[in-house]
Amino acid sequence: MTGRRRHRLSFIDLAGEVLAGLLARPGRTALTVLGTVIGLAALVATVGLSQTAGNRIVGRFDELAATEIRISSRPPASEGEDTSIPWDAPARMQSLNGVVTAASVSTVDTGGALVSTSPVRDPARRTDLNLSVLAASPTLFDTVHARLLVGRYFDEQHSRRAERVALLGATAAERLGVASLDELSAVRIGDELFLVAGIVGTVDRQFDILGAVVIPEGTARSLYHLAQPETVIVETRIGANALIAKQARPALRPDNPSVLEVAVPAEPRRVRDAVQSDLNLLFVVLGLVALVVGAIGIANVTLVSVMERTGEIGLRRSLGATKVHIATQFLLESSTMGLIGGILGAAIGTSVIVSVALVQTWTPVLNLAVPFAAPVVGALIGLLAGLFPALRAASLEPVEALRSTT
Repeated sequence: MTGRRRHRLSFIDLAGEVLAGLLARPGRTALTVLGTVIGLAALVATVGLSQTAGNRIVGRFDELAATEIRISSRPPASEGEDTSIPWDAPARMQSLNGVVTAASVSTVDTGGALVSTSPVRDPARRTDLNLSVLAASPTLFDTVHARLLVGRYFDEQHSRRAERVALLGATAAERLGVASLDELSAVRIGDELFLVAGIVGTVDRQFDILGAVVIPEGTARSLYHLAQPETVIVETRIGANALIAKQARPALRPDNPSVLEVAVPAEPRRVRDAVQSDLNLLFVVLGLVALVVGAIGIANVTLVSVMERTGEIGLRRSLGATKVHIATQFLLESSTMGLIGGILGAAIGTSVIVSVALVQTWTPVLNLAVPFAAPVVGALIGLLAGLFPALRAASLEPVEALRSTT
């Protein structure tokens, strides 16, 4: 009968023994579970935050890169070949369905003329700087998503009348000492005086604007004999990039489309994957370190529990409990601690992701498999952490176990 009773430990009885073992010292159990909670919460939160932040960062890149086309002329294949871009290129591109806005921008050859603040503003602080001078169509600032610090943009009438007005990029303005337009601010390009109409603070495209002096295209044609636009920048609607890239050449040079070069940014998805992979690797490693700490805590507490309950183990073995019963009980105790830690960790980690996303006004992004896998991972960690203590408990001989308590 003894041999038969050894195999009749029901699951309910086993669950009761596990529950009693965990609740025997609730404070210690709670602190042990806390280590797993922190580890899995960190893992879930960091993976989710990396996905959310990566989606935000790369999403912004996607929006810009996936809607931008740059058109320039190829070098002449033979002497006398006309590879020029027409002056009305922005207007032609804007006539295509799918184009939001288009603009032309060129580097102006000023013959090495230096840029300086006008003596009208402050003769004592006049400096001569080697700044680049750009000629732009009035639509450039909309195309590059420029934002002014102060002043206004020049318009089509300024260009048609070849007026001597200029915009300064924020970096160029700082170097020249132009902080505001409260006074009559002007700059000199060589001997030519230009009234400063505004200061550009930031741009989303064509970042060299921030360190340059930008003048109207018509002014550059009149003063510096600009022969043709150097580059045409096109902003398209999302999804229209490939179509507009095919239509650009015949739209601008129907007589010889091959003289134009159309640059379309590389597929943003590759950049997204690279950024996401790097962020995930970094945060997963941090989360795994926290999990190792939690696993060590479970193993330590389970081992201490075995040592403290040696007499109980000996008594149960003498009453018919098998080694499998003893090992199973301690494995279930450690697995239960890991499971509870996984459930709480998944809940806390998900809450952290949502909270951060709400504060930053981001869209929370999280693979649903991560929070659902966290309890499973926690249980497995508890199982592995409790393996050695469980085997040690099962290996105790009843007589030696009872003798050690006397």
